[in-house]
Amino acid sequence: MANLRTAMDAAFWDLNIPTPQTLDGVSRAVPGEGIPLDGARASRVPRIEQLSVMGNWFPLGIIPSFSPSANHKELGSFALQSVLAEVNIGNWCAGLVGQFRPKKLISSIKAEVSAAEGWKLRSFKDAAKHIRDKSLYAIGLCSQIPLTSSSSLLLSTEKHGERKGRCTKAMLLHKLPDHDITLEAAWPELFIDHKGKYWEVPESVSLDCSSLVSDSGLRYRFGIHKSSSLPRAVDFTNDEAPLALLPGVCAKAAFSYEKSKDLRRQLETEDVTSAYDIRLKEPHATISGILGGTCQAWVTNGKGLHSQSADVKNRGHFGADLFGSICFTYQHGKFRKRYGDLTRIDARLDIASASGLAKNVANLFRSSQSRQSPSSSPRLNLILQQQITGPVVFRVDSKFYLNSSPQLEDLIYSLNYSLKLLESGKVVAWYSPMRKEGMIEIRLFDF
Repeated sequence: MANLRTAMDAAFWDLNIPTPQTLDGVSRAVPGEGIPLDGARASRVPRIEQLSVMGNWFPLGIIPSFSPSANHKELGSFALQSVLAEVNIGNWCAGLVGQFRPKKLISSIKAEVSAAEGWKLRSFKDAAKHIRDKSLYAIGLCSQIPLTSSSSLLLSTEKHGERKGRCTKAMLLHKLPDHDITLEAAWPELFIDHKGKYWEVPESVSLDCSSLVSDSGLRYRFGIHKSSSLPRAVDFTNDEAPLALLPGVCAKAAFSYEKSKDLRRQLETEDVTSAYDIRLKEPHATISGILGGTCQAWVTNGKGLHSQSADVKNRGHFGADLFGSICFTYQHGKFRKRYGDLTRIDARLDIASASGLAKNVANLFRSSQSRQSPSSSPRLNLILQQQITGPVVFRVDSKFYLNSSPQLEDLIYSLNYSLKLLESGKVVAWYSPMRKEGMIEIRLFDF
């Protein structure tokens, strides 16, 4: 079924969204702005490990990606990434990742050669100097350090030639028998809103404790987050910065209850041929749902921020809300045969804010034209999966904004190649026409 747990995680600051804008391949969803697509959740595998493994399958170990840069007209959207160096000592590993954007270099050399009267050594030297243009390159260093058998530290820093400054991140993860504790910090942190626009928060620090899902379906989570200075739009936009990203300290807690019921399920029997993905081995029809609530308190409200004082006040000091999702899943086929053995549809209705929905309904009867929050209207998520051949599956993730008339809010096309040896691992090549970007990832046990 579609991942219902995203409904709770979308309220916090650490929901990872894949992006080729950064070398670590991760941005954050703006909390409280609705529930992202299932296909828009980033891989749990660190990007350095993904590139290292995929480098064995691509010529010269170079992996392509596609994303607009800060100056995409000059630098282009096409980029090449590769692991330049990698060190593994026991459980400790470190790697150096490089990125190259070829459009500007090719255009500059072509113009240089065309302007020259003849092919001379000097012309060759003038063309070669463009290779030293630092805006063509980006470089990043990542290290994963095991501290104990249940805790690890992940450090990364990266520098893009066309941008000022560098991005540094640190994450400390400690696993308890029934909980995960995570401390994360970034300078700056990249967020993406429901419109696909990127925002850069100069400083972001979060401490979270999340319970594992119990057999009863109950889950809870609490944490505290601090952000400093005003967020900056990565690309030129007239939109106002999301309220959740304005400076302040926020304490938040959430709980959820999840339940599912099979309407029909064909249990797996003994068979010599195993499925390409163990999660897709049983034809079934299932209805599932999740219901939960959140509460938050802003400890500080960004005093002294005159340009954003009105928005900060609108954010309020305290808030509580309910959320819920209901999903219907239908799967035909066991994903074992070479052709025509997997057709799957997931339809999920998300209500990220019960209070926002109630205000919308009230305004509808009052004919009010008051401003609506991004999370106030329900969203319909549709996931279509169809086997092409063997382990290759074509997938479409779409999200519709249900207001007076349904509107397409997000769309992702992807090709998934299931890695049978990993039971439920796959290589995903995705493209988002709304964001005009795409990349290749490795995802393991993506549920």
